[in-house]
Amino acid sequence: MKIRIAIDGPAGAGKSTIAKIISERLNIRYLDTGAMYRTVALKAIRSGIDTRDRSKISQLMENINLKVLFDKDTQRMYLDGEDVTDLIRSKEVSVGASDVAVILEVRLKLVELQREIARENGIVMDGRDIGTYVLPDAEYKIFLTATPEERAKRRYNEMISKGVKDISLEAVKNDIEYRDKNDSTRKMAPLKKADDAVEIDTTNMSALEVAEKIISMIKG
Repeated sequence: MKIRIAIDGPAGAGKSTIAKIISERLNIRYLDTGAMYRTVALKAIRSGIDTRDRSKISQLMENINLKVLFDKDTQRMYLDGEDVTDLIRSKEVSVGASDVAVILEVRLKLVELQREIARENGIVMDGRDIGTYVLPDAEYKIFLTATPEERAKRRYNEMISKGVKDISLEAVKNDIEYRDKNDSTRKMAPLKKADDAVEIDTTNMSALEVAEKIISMIKG
């Protein structure tokens, strides 16, 4: 299917999980745009650069070696030739990703790459501004929401299941509130619902239930 599906929403709304289910069910490639911003944040951290330092981050983007490769439709992130897919999920990188995402030079470079990938394939893409900015002409646009408490609980459980031990639910909730503010107040392409997007509150729904609802909508 050569269609483009844009899924937006705040942190912890279930975007990635739901997008992956849709990708598998409809046999469409899934692009995790958040992983791209996380990779930029990891590069900054490794370079000893504050992820809020606009000037240095902008310079970093001039020569960053970031690649998105697919292994049997599984997305892998490469930084300077190294597969960093599993290294970009730490709390520090999560916060850093939200920081670098507000920087113009970062967004311009990554959006260009995202659009290039979407032109070549049918795509399911999730993020904060896919339907409003990255793929404004996507055939289907979804905006997912959930209460801050539910989003924090989901993210906390996800981190615990991945073996992260030094974390508390309160810390995760604070992190989500920080990212919400960052994402919704940035000057360029802030987090918001596209005028023609379908909004779904996922608070009391499983990821599978949400995915099936979206698939039914697409199949008509």
